[in-house]
Amino acid sequence: MTTLRLRLDLAYDGSGFHGWARQHGLRTVQGEIEKALDTVLRVEGSTLTVAGRTDTGVHARGQVAHMDVTSDLLEAAAGRSPDPAPDALARRLNGVLDPDVRIHRLAEAPTGFDARFSAIWRRYAYRIADRPALVDPLTRGHVLAWPRPLDLGAMNEAAAALLGEHDFASFCKKREGATTIRTLLDLGWAREDGVLTATVRADAFCHNMVRSLVGCMIAVGEGRREPAWAASVLAARARDSGVTVVHAHGLTLEEVGYPADDELAEQARVSRTVRTLDR
Repeated sequence: MTTLRLRLDLAYDGSGFHGWARQHGLRTVQGEIEKALDTVLRVEGSTLTVAGRTDTGVHARGQVAHMDVTSDLLEAAAGRSPDPAPDALARRLNGVLDPDVRIHRLAEAPTGFDARFSAIWRRYAYRIADRPALVDPLTRGHVLAWPRPLDLGAMNEAAAALLGEHDFASFCKKREGATTIRTLLDLGWAREDGVLTATVRADAFCHNMVRSLVGCMIAVGEGRREPAWAASVLAARARDSGVTVVHAHGLTLEEVGYPADDELAEQARVSRTVRTLDR
C-alpha cells in the first residue's frame, strides 16, 4: 500500500458558498468536496490543500487542489470501472456534489507537487458592466453592474504604476504573521463584448487584494481620482478610505500556473519563505 498525491482541477459558482475554507455550520467549497470524498472513499477526515482560498461569493473556473490518498482506497473507490482509478473517482465525486461545483480533472500529481506552494502565479478576472445596455440579468451573478461609465484608458494608466514587486499593504486586509509583499505580473483592462474585464495576475494575493485594486481603478475610471493616485496609495503602505473593496461576485479565479515538473519541489520550498523588500 502506497500513498498517492492527487491533483484536482475544479470550478465552482461561489454564489452559494461562504468561500473556500471549511467553516463549522456553513456551506463552503472545501467542506462540500471533503464531505463528498469521505462519502465516496468511505473514510472520515479527507483533507484538501488549495492553490488559493477564495472569499464568500468569489467564483473559480480554474482552481487547483491536492489531496493524499492510499492506493487501496483509490482502487476501492473506482470499483469495477474500466477507467483509470482517478477518472472513476472524479466521476463519482461529481455524482455526489451539487451542480455548482465540478471536478474537471483528477490525476496523480508529479513528485514534489503542492497545489498551494508549488504555484508560481494565480490569474483572476473581474468583470464590470458600466452601461445600461451591457447589464445582462443572465450574468448578474458574475458581472458587477456599475451605474456610471468608466474610462478604460485612465484605468490602464493607473494600473501600469502598480506592476512589479511591492508591499501591497494598502490593498490588503492584514493577517497576523503574513506578508503583504507580492509581485503583480499583470494588471490591465479590456472590453470583452462591451464588458470591462480586468486581468489580474500575481505570484500570490493577500486578503481582499484584487477587489481593492479594482476599487482603486474604479475611482480613477469615474474621474474622482487622477491615475497617479493609485501609485500614491501603493506607496503609503496603509489603507486609504478612498479605496473601496468591491463586491465579490464580479471576481473569478481563472487559472493557476505551475513550473515544470522537475521544479515543483524547489518552488514549494522557496514559496514557504516569508519575503521582505530589499530596499
